[in-house]
Amino acid sequence: MALRCALSAGEAPWKTLSAEELEKHYSPSRWVVRMKAEDVVRTFVQIGSRATQKARATRRNQLDVPYGDGEGEKMDIYFPDEDSKAFPLFVFFHGGYWQSGSKDDSAFMVNPLTAQGVVVVIAAYDIAPKGTLDQMVDQVTRSVVFLQRRYPSNEGIYLCGHSAGAHLAAMVLLANWTQHGVTPNLQGFLLVSGIYHLEPLISTSQNASLHMTLEDAQRNSPQRRLEVAPARPMAPACPVLVFVGQHDSPEFHRQSREFYEIILKTIFQML
Repeated sequence: MALRCALSAGEAPWKTLSAEELEKHYSPSRWVVRMKAEDVVRTFVQIGSRATQKARATRRNQLDVPYGDGEGEKMDIYFPDEDSKAFPLFVFFHGGYWQSGSKDDSAFMVNPLTAQGVVVVIAAYDIAPKGTLDQMVDQVTRSVVFLQRRYPSNEGIYLCGHSAGAHLAAMVLLANWTQHGVTPNLQGFLLVSGIYHLEPLISTSQNASLHMTLEDAQRNSPQRRLEVAPARPMAPACPVLVFVGQHDSPEFHRQSREFYEIILKTIFQML
């Protein structure tokens, strides 16, 4: 993604969009160029399900490991062939606009990573309407705490998320670990096509299941939280990679660019 200078102060670009334009910009399937919009989600789930079935059949694993007491607070853990007490952990949070998706169709990266000696974790969380944004953020944060306590000799925890999962991973980046009594060995973040400022979603159909208020959106927007309170316990040595798809909408490109820029600004302030 080509990164441009931050936008000048003034009205947020998304506020100039009509309701129809805003709906289109935040409907990712409408921007896919290789197939019809109505086929995108079904195809994505099919590919992910097949990859997950293969991973479960070919790699040592522990499925549905509880990291909390809630029904949705479970994770699948996939191991390399060789046993080791010290290994890197790759943790993935699935997308689906916080209201669809599952760990059961998200293990597509397991085989290539475990082949390189990496333990892969696919963490679930309670999607809407059962789960609220606050609850989801708390759940994925506690999943990382659980892994640090379970594998204290790990060689680093690397968080990855796609779409809504990228948002949740970004919120983990801002977590107050003092409240959890442990500081995880976070060594990197890979954020793919995420949404880091939630306010534009309030008036779209994506909010029908979330029931997100303005206060909810502000509280759970990692970009706004960095802007309001930039001093965070984030080590400059911990890389944060922000990616966006070539054919994602201009709003997705803007969101990734602006979040990248605020992270860069925050790191410079900490040096």
